[in-house]
Amino acid sequence: MAMAQRVEPERTMDPLVVENLSAYYGEKLAIEGVSLGFPAKATTALIGPSGCGKTTLLRCLNRIHESSTGAKVAGRVLLDGQNIYDPETSPVAVRRRIGMVFQRANPFPTMSIRDDVVSGLRFAGGVRSRKRLDEVAERGLRQAILWDEVKDKLNLPGRSLSGGQQQRLCIARALAVDPEILLMDEATAALDPIATAQIEDLMNVLAKNYTIVAVTHNMQQAARVSKFTGFMYAGEDHVGRLVEFGETDQLFTKPREKRTEDYITGRFG
Repeated sequence: MAMAQRVEPERTMDPLVVENLSAYYGEKLAIEGVSLGFPAKATTALIGPSGCGKTTLLRCLNRIHESSTGAKVAGRVLLDGQNIYDPETSPVAVRRRIGMVFQRANPFPTMSIRDDVVSGLRFAGGVRSRKRLDEVAERGLRQAILWDEVKDKLNLPGRSLSGGQQQRLCIARALAVDPEILLMDEATAALDPIATAQIEDLMNVLAKNYTIVAVTHNMQQAARVSKFTGFMYAGEDHVGRLVEFGETDQLFTKPREKRTEDYITGRFG
């Protein structure tokens, strides 16, 4: 199996670095030997066919993977040089620093828009001050470019919003705990083109201040929103591996690996 192409020289300042990471579901190996760094204040896209391990890799980056029964990892994920899988490291603390937005919007069904945004601060952070929570709710909604659309209905359920608004609400919730890194798992897959464009515009704004890692099946989207791209592929053994990683412009125009070129040009996938 050919080794993945990597950007050289290696960027030592990357805030999130994966070293020889493998992930399992029980005894089944899902991804193997993934190594790459995610540059600060930029969006990195993960592309590849279904079943190649993109979402599994993403879930390993903030220890959500291990919440699945029998799931485990080998290798290291370094956040500012510290392995998030060290036994003394709290998964809750990791997830406050590395937030995640899922494929389908998941507002809490019994919560108002305001309470949904600040739920992490209330339950994990222990914040009780109404003034403080109101300030954080407004800040998060403004960051998600949603404030002007919901400021007069903060007490309504989050599920009363449109699909695109619900996804931006979930982004506001992730941002409310002030993370350093934002993971996005096909965050626009269930949205119409207008809502998708809004989320893409938001990603471009957020990348000025956050490190973003985004799984997408949409290569045009990867080209629009990311500065770096990793291509993953699973062979006949159904184990996902990183084939190539580099700047998006380079990877899409002059890929180093034939499998990358074949996927981008539509020969498979």
